[in-house]
Amino acid sequence: MTSTPPPDPSARSRDLEPEQLRLLVRVARLYHEQGVRQPQIAADLHISQPRVSRLLKQATQLGIVHTVVTVPTGIHADVEERLKARYGLRDAVVAEVPAGDEDRLLSVLAGAAAAYLDATLHGGDEIGLSAWSASLLATVEAMRPKRPAVARNVSQVLGGIGDPTAQMRATRLLTRFAEVTGGQPLFMPTPGLVGSPQLREALTQDASVAQIVRAWDELTLLLVGIGALSPSPLLRSSGNAITETDQRELRELNAVGDVCLRYFDAEGRLVPSTFDQRVVGITPQQLLSVERRLAVAGGTDKHAAIRAALTGGWVNILITDLDTAAALLAEQP
Repeated sequence: MTSTPPPDPSARSRDLEPEQLRLLVRVARLYHEQGVRQPQIAADLHISQPRVSRLLKQATQLGIVHTVVTVPTGIHADVEERLKARYGLRDAVVAEVPAGDEDRLLSVLAGAAAAYLDATLHGGDEIGLSAWSASLLATVEAMRPKRPAVARNVSQVLGGIGDPTAQMRATRLLTRFAEVTGGQPLFMPTPGLVGSPQLREALTQDASVAQIVRAWDELTLLLVGIGALSPSPLLRSSGNAITETDQRELRELNAVGDVCLRYFDAEGRLVPSTFDQRVVGITPQQLLSVERRLAVAGGTDKHAAIRAALTGGWVNILITDLDTAAALLAEQP
């Protein structure tokens, strides 16, 4: 990429009187080179502060002052902007995994996501959290407590009951996130997947479950992972993973991935299935109505699923790695 030379300030300011130019330069140097604040400049030069502000703006317009943004190593702002433009995202964060150290993918993504949440959580949010995501568990472990509280409630959006060992991790995920955000934890006292649509319907009619289901309508932020068709180790160990029969049905329906066990095809369209009717969790309609839907996901095995999730609008904030971002941008629009 070639850089365009800055405009010649002499050509753009020749209509100004020399004394006006001297004042412009003096104000600009005091502010930008010496770090003098605008009120002090106004007092020292015996002019009003609004005039100081106008002079600084004029100095930029005339090319006397140039703003240069130097991007630090490891920050990929240009890639993030391209991802946002390509997929219509609210935001994107691209983290770089050290070459030859792919085993650090999860910790790198978790660190980036924790830093993003630390910078963007400011208070009053109703937050939903997927129960069976290793990337979210790592993210929460990397977060620092926020004071004062930045969340009102933190809700599981997928049934959190399963194998005792895995269930402890799901419980830890919600409990820890509630601790660091100051929110009230709301546990979903059901499995994420049951044996029949009838059982799912009966469970959601229970008063304690119905309270959580209603809370999903009020969510302002949803944190999720993105799954490929083959379940993750954490989901598989939880007892909530899809069976070989379920996988075969979803594969025949061209499913490529899921968010909160809601499976979609390569274009991000929901795949209607008997499996979908047995999920005890946030509905597709509720999910898509949440204003901010943040996913922490990356890795070669997730490329197709992440692309589909972005294409279908299942998430609108993405924390991912540089290789995955490159693959997403290499896809034909």
